[in-house]
Amino acid sequence: MKNNSTDTKKTLSPLGGKGLHGRIKALVYLGKQIELKDEQLLGIQEFSKHKNSWFTLDNTNLALENIVSNFLQKEKLEAWAKQYQLPDEVTPKTVGIIMKGNIPMVGFHDLLCVFLSGHYAKIKLSEDDKYLIPQLVKIMTEGFPEISDYFEFVERMPKFDAIIASGNRDSVKTYKTYFSKFPNLIRDNKHGVAVLDGNESKEDLSNLGKDIFYYFGLSSRSVSKIYLPPEYDFVPLLEATHEYNQIVLNNKYKNNFDYNYTLFILNSIDYKANGCIMMVEDEALQSRIATIHYEVYNDELHLEKLLQTKQPKIQNIISNKIFTGFKNKKFGTANVVDLNDFENNMDVMSFLKESL
Repeated sequence: MKNNSTDTKKTLSPLGGKGLHGRIKALVYLGKQIELKDEQLLGIQEFSKHKNSWFTLDNTNLALENIVSNFLQKEKLEAWAKQYQLPDEVTPKTVGIIMKGNIPMVGFHDLLCVFLSGHYAKIKLSEDDKYLIPQLVKIMTEGFPEISDYFEFVERMPKFDAIIASGNRDSVKTYKTYFSKFPNLIRDNKHGVAVLDGNESKEDLSNLGKDIFYYFGLSSRSVSKIYLPPEYDFVPLLEATHEYNQIVLNNKYKNNFDYNYTLFILNSIDYKANGCIMMVEDEALQSRIATIHYEVYNDELHLEKLLQTKQPKIQNIISNKIFTGFKNKKFGTANVVDLNDFENNMDVMSFLKESL
């Protein structure tokens, strides 16, 4: 992997893994190796689980399945490259990527965008996810040694031509100040919400459980807030989401559940519970682990006003209805991400084309 500074003079030929066709081949190869249960990757998954107990094998496998199915298919990559009219040859620039670690390999989509565009990626990993993405890169570069220069893992960002950074509110403020002189794409935390009208089927509510519980609710796409109609009957929702009660077998999740349960009791806060999630009425979009907020809307106009007020912080809406101006998704698909499903709806590919 690359250890030198930015090289903006070299033009890559469309041979091996160093042209657009070759880069697609390398990505498809990675997908095949993941499907074949690469032994080293399985070992890294186990190691990551012990370093970060949120990264269970179920969760890393869920992330890998999404990467393989939606990111690393030849036809999808070729269509995507055509959509953005990516050239066969480019003059590569260096793009810094500062990754989050809230869920396994959440930064892989950014890395894929930079690589497919033909640019070098200088990657600063999160302390919470330091091993999985380097292993994916290792698999690719072992199969295609000629692409090694595309990837460099760093602790600092000394030299780059553009930057992509994700983080919480405080880190985003720092990034916007520090990287203001460079082309930058900086994302803060947003949250997934669901809108119910009381006519949802049992299957809808069961699928909503996926949107709430997958990745322990730590994904920015996961549902952390539900908007409900007046006089809503909580029983079907609590019964349907109880299907995911094995989540409390995770010690960290169970500790958070117990802590919040105690907090609500001590502070006389009204809540609804089913043994694996607690629902509490709150206007905030962000909820604590093992809890979910809900808010009652009076009518459609009131709902529209509530959503518009929170629009800058809403990642996506899970509902049977369509809401103009928002990313709409069906029940159970909050964390199903395809190539065009950019975090915060910020088009990384267009940013790279326009900035470099």
